[in-house]
Amino acid sequence: MFFRMIKGVLIRQRKKMLMIAVTVALGVSLATAVLNVMLDVGDKVNQELKAYGANINVIPRGAFLLNDLYGIDMENGISDKYLDESQIGNIKTIFWSFNIVDFTPYLELSGKANNEKVKIVGTWFNYELKLETGEFRTGMKNLKTWWQVSGAWLEDSDADAVMVGSIYASRNGIKTGDKITLNVADAVREFTVKGVFDSGSSEDEYVYLPLSVVQEMAGLAGKVSRIEVSALTTPDNELALKAAQDIKSLSIKEYETWYCTAYVSSISYQIEEVITDAVAKPIRQIAESEGAILDKTQLLMLLITVLSLAGAAVGITNLVTASVMERSQEIGLLKAVGAKDSAVILLIFTEILITSTVGGIIGYFVGLGFAQIIGQTVFSSAIAIKAMVIPIIAVSVFVITLIGSIPSIKMLLSLKPAEVLHGR
Repeated sequence: MFFRMIKGVLIRQRKKMLMIAVTVALGVSLATAVLNVMLDVGDKVNQELKAYGANINVIPRGAFLLNDLYGIDMENGISDKYLDESQIGNIKTIFWSFNIVDFTPYLELSGKANNEKVKIVGTWFNYELKLETGEFRTGMKNLKTWWQVSGAWLEDSDADAVMVGSIYASRNGIKTGDKITLNVADAVREFTVKGVFDSGSSEDEYVYLPLSVVQEMAGLAGKVSRIEVSALTTPDNELALKAAQDIKSLSIKEYETWYCTAYVSSISYQIEEVITDAVAKPIRQIAESEGAILDKTQLLMLLITVLSLAGAAVGITNLVTASVMERSQEIGLLKAVGAKDSAVILLIFTEILITSTVGGIIGYFVGLGFAQIIGQTVFSSAIAIKAMVIPIIAVSVFVITLIGSIPSIKMLLSLKPAEVLHGR
């Protein structure tokens, strides 16, 4: 009898039930889309932020000590400490190797260009690194994507070409195709300017060449001054900050958790393990900005989810209240023939829950489609479907149905059979 009554109501009030289902479907579709994007947004946002440079700087331990103890900055070309180029590929062997997006080494020396003192930098531009796991292409073209280049990027095979910064080029009237003479460690050679770049930083005063050319001129075969690394990282929390202050203060369990989480500090630590006499220092301004942006993005998406579900609950409240008012005589008759309040409440709530469940199922699949649209529009990639969203949505549908039914249940409890059956 109970289910026959529910079936009858669903048929008789199909328009209102359809409206309830549509209301729930709209709220659930938005919640599903945002939750899937939120749970997948970490890597997407990190990937977008990688376009703005490296977040880890690897330098020789000796140079780090000079800087730390005496304030001598290795970037001014003062330090004579170097890293071994042959070990650079080890960066792709760490636990979080798949999080290493790009990296490139630098050999930075003081020299002269057309008899003017200038910093000369050798680096990889589009280098094909052969690893045991396969080939990995990396270098400046991937790491410095925001650079504005007039002319063309250098190739690693260019033995007689250079790129010069926009400030240096403007000061000396140099343009693409001009010849300049470089003097590095008493080695003098003439080069053709292949490109002029605008980085928006002090690098605009530098001259760049392929790493092998600078190594040959300086007599530093196989040596590099530092390595910049771009890695996908997890925002720091209390554990990461504790580890950054003193790794030895971590318990065994904390250490395992920290080591197996892609914090910028744990990735830096693992890089130090595979490169001899190296210190890997997070570039804190970038790493902290990434974490802050990600946290704010996820908070915004969470608020959108809550507001969409709250809107659905308000819609259900209005529709169910209207339904109960229309059925007041029917409900009064049920009470008059002996139906208890709890039985009537269960009947009403079951009707709404069935309708909401149907709307929730439809909304979930529509939301998956919205998630892919957001992914392709914002990140130009698909959004991974997260299984954990299903129970979250199921609980949410039950909660908004319950909340949306409370006002109508209160009205139902206040109904007096004698009054409603007499039209009052």
